[in-house]
Amino acid sequence: MIVTESNGVKVAVVGVGHFGRNHARILSTFPNVQLEAVVDINRGRAVEVANQVGAQAETDVTALPGRVEAVIVAVPTEFHYPVVLPLLERGLSVLVEKPMALTVAEADEMVEAASAAGAILAVGHTERHNPAVAAALPLVKAPRFIEVHRIGAFTARSLDVDVVFDLMIHDLDIVQSVVGNEVESIEAVGVPVLTDHVDIANVRIRFGSGCLVNLTASRISRDRVRKLRFFQRDAYISVDCAEQQAESWHVDRTTESIPIINGGKLEAPMGEPLEYELADFIDAVSTGGQPRVDGKGGRSALALAQRVAVEMKEGEGRFIGG
Repeated sequence: MIVTESNGVKVAVVGVGHFGRNHARILSTFPNVQLEAVVDINRGRAVEVANQVGAQAETDVTALPGRVEAVIVAVPTEFHYPVVLPLLERGLSVLVEKPMALTVAEADEMVEAASAAGAILAVGHTERHNPAVAAALPLVKAPRFIEVHRIGAFTARSLDVDVVFDLMIHDLDIVQSVVGNEVESIEAVGVPVLTDHVDIANVRIRFGSGCLVNLTASRISRDRVRKLRFFQRDAYISVDCAEQQAESWHVDRTTESIPIINGGKLEAPMGEPLEYELADFIDAVSTGGQPRVDGKGGRSALALAQRVAVEMKEGEGRFIGG
């Protein structure tokens, strides 16, 4: 393990394509971070980003052990497991983009490797670091119904996975953080429209607590909507992730008057969720604390996303056969 010097935690970014270069950009501005290297199999891209952020360019992740103590992994999902596992086994702390792996079995190995090596494993569920989400979730106590819409325009990124793993997994993570992991039933439908994978999906999940959750995710829409609404007894909490705004309304009941509705906009400072996520990870590495979304949290979101994907396929089979 590298001993951190006064110039901060030594970090590398692996995969500096569309999203990874944002990790590198932000980390290069942190006063408590020394961005040692950026790694990409495309040498030209590695050199380009390295020059922008003042780091060394590498094309092979095996060049990192002995030089850094923490690694951001932003390669395509299919490469998460083969890249992350050896790093964890060497004792390096890792923040890996979501979904953390292709399978739950791979995720389990990653969690176990981190535990055995005493390394930090964080998963990039960036929306949990959205200031509006962070302000609203402490007020969600016992929701009975949750409605989620995550709708965006078509882009050429993340087309190797269904929209459930690309977009909806953010909301599955948020929902499980307030409802828990006990799922009673799932109904799901998904349609591949512009790609060979599901591009739009609607899912209805009933949890053991009795909470019913309806989620819609699309990456082929003209509008951009990222909203969550939580309904619980005597209270309604709404979050607009895109606008980073949240509201909370509640009913105050007394024996002497009719119910009174109070509430309004929640205080939520504007900021880049990815910056908060990276700061959370670096703080965990520096202090030995827990990141907001650790390996177990990422594994839980992946497991639920896979159950949703299976239900979509089985539902399609029932429809075709019936």
